[in-house]
Amino acid sequence: MGVQEVQAGGSGEAQRAFTRRVLRDLAAIEALEARGCFDRGPRRIGAEQELTLVDGAWQPAPWNEDILAELDDPEFVTELARYNIEFNLPPMLFQAGALTELHTALRQRIARVRAIAQARGGEVVITGIVPTVDSNHLTLDNITPRDRYYALNDAITSLRHGDFRVRIKGVDQLEANVDSILMEAINTSFQVHWQTTPGEFAADYNLAMATAGPILSACCNSPVLFGKRLWRETRIAIFQQIVDPGSDTPTGRDRTQRVRFGEAWVNESVLELFRADIARFRMLLIDLVGDEDPLAEIEADRPPKLRALQAFNSTVYRWVRPCYGITDGRPHLRIENRYLPAGPTPADETANAALWFGLMAGGREAWGDIRERLDFDDAHANFVSAAREGLGAHFRWFCGKDRPAETLLREELLPVARAGLASAGFDSSEIDRYLGVIDERVAASQTGAQWTLASVANMKGKSTRGERLRTLAAAMATREQMDLPVHAWPLARLGEEGGSVGGYERVGQYMSTDLFTVAEDDLVDLVASIMDWERIRHVPVEDADHCLVGLVSYRRLIRVLAGPPDSPITNGRPESGTLVPVRDIMERTPHTCTPDTPTIDAIRAMETHRVSCLPVVRDGKLVGIVTEHDFAQIARKLLEREFCSDTPNADGLDADSVQQGDQAK
Repeated sequence: MGVQEVQAGGSGEAQRAFTRRVLRDLAAIEALEARGCFDRGPRRIGAEQELTLVDGAWQPAPWNEDILAELDDPEFVTELARYNIEFNLPPMLFQAGALTELHTALRQRIARVRAIAQARGGEVVITGIVPTVDSNHLTLDNITPRDRYYALNDAITSLRHGDFRVRIKGVDQLEANVDSILMEAINTSFQVHWQTTPGEFAADYNLAMATAGPILSACCNSPVLFGKRLWRETRIAIFQQIVDPGSDTPTGRDRTQRVRFGEAWVNESVLELFRADIARFRMLLIDLVGDEDPLAEIEADRPPKLRALQAFNSTVYRWVRPCYGITDGRPHLRIENRYLPAGPTPADETANAALWFGLMAGGREAWGDIRERLDFDDAHANFVSAAREGLGAHFRWFCGKDRPAETLLREELLPVARAGLASAGFDSSEIDRYLGVIDERVAASQTGAQWTLASVANMKGKSTRGERLRTLAAAMATREQMDLPVHAWPLARLGEEGGSVGGYERVGQYMSTDLFTVAEDDLVDLVASIMDWERIRHVPVEDADHCLVGLVSYRRLIRVLAGPPDSPITNGRPESGTLVPVRDIMERTPHTCTPDTPTIDAIRAMETHRVSCLPVVRDGKLVGIVTEHDFAQIARKLLEREFCSDTPNADGLDADSVQQGDQAK
């Protein structure tokens, strides 16, 4: 969660004073190492769980403060967005029974949050990115009102010069602009910790980096954002693009990113990572509680808190991050795995943790010094490939061999993880229970990401995009409560979302976004042909920057075609040699709405202005279209679900395709 009493870094004397404190804390780490003060055992593990709260319409619900007040438990804390909650499990000894203990602890705490959310008419969804999140949920109204979050938003906004642009290409392509850091808040994760010692740190950290790609490929659970099918683990791309500014570095100069995999193996000490980060990055946040002299604390045989170093470290987002902490009065070092997504179930998350813990426990014995067997750049490339492709990735492994994800996981990593857990005293039944989940998931090729994409494909052509996204969220919540591992999940089915009216409250929840458009200089014949081919009645006109400049309706086209004899168009066809441009017949000031327009307001606008469609614009740019046929379809579906819940969708049309709501009868 990070140090809370902070302010934006800024510049001047406060910045310099805080930098001095960070350097002093770093000297304290060196002193603790030199004096042998760090805890050397027994080994502990830990975990942090992030959850998304949703309302009865499966939309993100800004309830975290109310739910935390009812929980009244310091284990549960806020996150950046008001629709997220995090809980931090107490450290547990890495010994037989720890995985079962972890699984039970996750289930119990999630159940507590769920019970309160359900009492409010909502739910909890455990996934890397909740499918129903959209731009409406990314405004500053949804930032949790804490000084740390406001300061972080201000600092990163300043770092990026106010520009939050995301571009991700997968099966689909996403280009989005948002006005705050809340785009990062759509990511929820399951973070696990491994306690280590100064002498073991370098080898343990390198092992965690080397195995990151293959482990991630088996755990992907975030393939959809804003209805777009992107990376198997889209969180990786989002977080990096939101926190790091666009590239304004001079040509020929390397630029290190604050969110990153890393640059090189660690050779000796954790100090290498802290020094590299301090040397490269400005202080985004300044800790306001600065009354500790860490070296004096060490002299007094008290563990220093090192608040300044921890505040700085919380704003440098390595996917595998070094951490300092204090447990039972002893300072310790640990390695934090930050790349695992939340979900799909506590069983899956415990299995993911078992794979990582097992490899951390058994990897050094099996493989020796990783630096001698794998190039760091290959480890980095493996990580990116896993985020993009999941189990479809191929990895460059030891001795330069190319290994498919499935083969590497089942033939090498799982046996090493089994041996590692066995060496720590775990019995075979516990090992089989959790690593068996990974083995069966990989064999079935069904991660959470694959289940999501297969469910989307199965529903396409039978529903609107909004219905599909709500169905995904509902199905995730329902299956998670059974704690059935994701490889055994049946695909999501339309109707699981309950057909809530809340799913149609705003235009952006059901508007058609796959649009056929023309330019104002295009030939009118082209518009007529598009209407005929695609069976649509409205064609928006946009400029090269995708700004709406007009609209051609079927009614307007007929009116022009049936115009007076001296019109350039007669008898329904252009006269020989006449090339009429769209600008001559389009409506230049069509009535519009935004994605956030309430549905009732859109209906009233269409009635008032006697129009049958509204182009949907955001900041002047065309993003969708909604028609009177859409409203008729919504009403029909709600009635069908109320009175004949098993009636299939009769039209069999995909509303995202070609202005489907504009379908001619």
